[in-house]
Amino acid sequence: MIDEQQLNELFPSFERDLVTNLADKAVIREIPAGQLLMKTGQNFRSTLIITKGLVKVYREDEEGDEFFMYYLQPGQACALSLICATKQETSQIMARAVSDTEVISIPLEYMDKWMTEYKTWYHFVLESYRSRFEELLITIDHIAFRHMDERLLFYLQKQQDTLKTRRLPVSITEIAADLNSSREVISRLLKKLADKGQIRLDKNFVEILHLDIKGVE
Repeated sequence: MIDEQQLNELFPSFERDLVTNLADKAVIREIPAGQLLMKTGQNFRSTLIITKGLVKVYREDEEGDEFFMYYLQPGQACALSLICATKQETSQIMARAVSDTEVISIPLEYMDKWMTEYKTWYHFVLESYRSRFEELLITIDHIAFRHMDERLLFYLQKQQDTLKTRRLPVSITEIAADLNSSREVISRLLKKLADKGQIRLDKNFVEILHLDIKGVE
């Protein structure tokens, strides 16, 4: 049984009865870093909410190339998984644990039931849709209207804000995959930022010194 105190800390607005039901009906799953939580074509049997760790959500094309969409942090659920789970459709996205992650798995049978019984669950689902939609709009905006150097700056800033560290444990290859670019292009742009003193490059990480994103916001 899930600790109700932990649930109250993550979801302070949830009704007491909803927290009790979550603790009783949901199941905790431990996901080691690097393991997939969702993959394209997967059938959903439950909805997942992140309680600890960090999850990367992305699309993958037929050739295996990745395109970064957004991160999920503690207290968040993937809106696309909520939709697929509710409509019993297969997943069109991939999700991988960036760090050791804990999730609560909620059986599908309770999704619609709680939407009508608990106003706070209804609001949580709607807020999940809204938040993820806004993040997707930002991603689309960057793809359609920003040059790669601008997209790289925003990517690095987003990584710093999400991971809460200046030393980002990402490789040039991973950045290129997330931005759907080539390793050569990203390497060249990172070197320019390093020459300007905005970052410091290492084999296993990128250290943020001072990002100048004025004029590109």
